[in-house]
Amino acid sequence: MNHKKLISVLTPCYNEEKNIEEVYLKVKEIFEEFEEYDYEHIFIDNASSDKTVSILKSIASKDPRIKIIINARNFGVIRSYYYGLLQAYGDAVVLIFADLQEPPSLIKEFIKKWEEGYKVVQAVKTFSEENYLLFTIKKLYYYFLGKVSEVELSGNTSGFGLYDQTILNVLRQIDDPYPYFKGLISEIGFDKAKIPYTQNKRKRGVSAMNFYKLYDYAMLGITSHSKVPLRLATMVGFSLSVLCCLLAIGTFVAKLLFWNYFPIGIAALIIGVFFLSSVQLFFIGMIGEYIGLMNMRMLKRPLVIERERINF
Repeated sequence: MNHKKLISVLTPCYNEEKNIEEVYLKVKEIFEEFEEYDYEHIFIDNASSDKTVSILKSIASKDPRIKIIINARNFGVIRSYYYGLLQAYGDAVVLIFADLQEPPSLIKEFIKKWEEGYKVVQAVKTFSEENYLLFTIKKLYYYFLGKVSEVELSGNTSGFGLYDQTILNVLRQIDDPYPYFKGLISEIGFDKAKIPYTQNKRKRGVSAMNFYKLYDYAMLGITSHSKVPLRLATMVGFSLSVLCCLLAIGTFVAKLLFWNYFPIGIAALIIGVFFLSSVQLFFIGMIGEYIGLMNMRMLKRPLVIERERINF
């Protein structure tokens, strides 16, 4: 008798009481069509302050395929969903978020590509119904990151996709306390299948991803996979020092030749000082980002501390 393959579906959530039951039902409906597969649906809750956990517990009491990890506190979306992935031991793991902006129906295409032999299947946003300006900024960021990164990174992906257990076994060996998941997937190096989709607009609830969290995630991607900003600081510093030296010599010569007609003035001096100071502060801040990431990784703190597990 052949054993059915197990698909683990992971859904990270934080204050998603208005969406969590619909996510569960949509995933359940999809796997009712796939009798050749078993599935489990793992929810990792990041210490929600609303009714998300109580709703999940109610669902789990009726459906043993629903498993819940409840974090002791809010450890941030980056650490929480990565930790959840490492707790999933199905033959393949599908990552889908609770806000329903990514269509669960794509799970069918993920599995099809996986059965064709792909270890990684990623959904790629071709368009988003979210704020157009925000989508454009993200698109430009991924373009920039792709240019400066030392590995080929997939742009316009949220992590929504399917990952073979082979990939997760490699991730478990990496032991990164603050991982850039999409970058690690590219570092591992398996061929990826990419499926285009349109990201839906959030219908209910408010996103927990504010500007600071988006900035943090963006900087994590740059500092984890590129040395370009550090080298750019060196090159810009050297170039500006040469330029300033030439300007100083030119000003000195002009003053000697046209002593009475060439006032040096204070404006040029102030502009030069402020310009150089701003450049220095920018690159000091960039270096600080690298040092901060190094410090976090050297501390080796756990990704997540669990408060409770249900149905494992």
